[in-house]
Amino acid sequence: MAAMSLKTLETGLGYSFSQAGLLTQALTHRSYSIDNNERIEFLGDSILNCVVGAMLYERFPELREGQLSRMRANLVNQQPLYEIARDLDLGTYLRLGEGELKSGGAERPSILADGLESLIGAVYLDGGFEAAQAVVGKLLGSRIDQVDPGTHGKDAKTLLQEWLQSRRHGLPSYELLATSGQAHAQTFRVACRVDVLKLVTEGSGASRKAAEQAAAQAAYSKLSMT
Repeated sequence: MAAMSLKTLETGLGYSFSQAGLLTQALTHRSYSIDNNERIEFLGDSILNCVVGAMLYERFPELREGQLSRMRANLVNQQPLYEIARDLDLGTYLRLGEGELKSGGAERPSILADGLESLIGAVYLDGGFEAAQAVVGKLLGSRIDQVDPGTHGKDAKTLLQEWLQSRRHGLPSYELLATSGQAHAQTFRVACRVDVLKLVTEGSGASRKAAEQAAAQAAYSKLSMT
């Protein structure tokens, strides 16, 4: 792994490691070595939840615990972490076993999301909590800025359903339109239909669930503006 390429990754994180071995371990999947990133991932997951929780707590003092919990869950689940990891081009830095490489593990959403958590854990071990907090802020700050407190952290499918029910409309239906890519890294395209309003929207994602959420968000955005 070229030092220059790791510097590019560090630039994306906004953090330079003092202990290069920690960065290497954070990028090592269990398929590659017994000295892998699983324990660091565990640590990173805890830190991520803590920091995002604190950011939401400070930003939305009027919201209750359940609302904050839903917001946090939507921000730190696999899909957004995968998207952030993909933006960092994290798959090119991961050390994977031959089998995982051949099966496209470097593009698999679960592996990329886990790898991002490992990096956060490694930053904590290398530079302490404040350093990890700064990295999380850099990576997720814009997403937190876009959170709508009026939705109380509800996901798009729930918001769409509640909007329709409040107007005594029927529930939306979801249809899988297509899948593309290899089995290990598929992209799903889904349609959301609201027949009574003759509305059809589409969404895509790394899982069918994520694609349904994207389609529901498109439908809710259109309807809530009317």
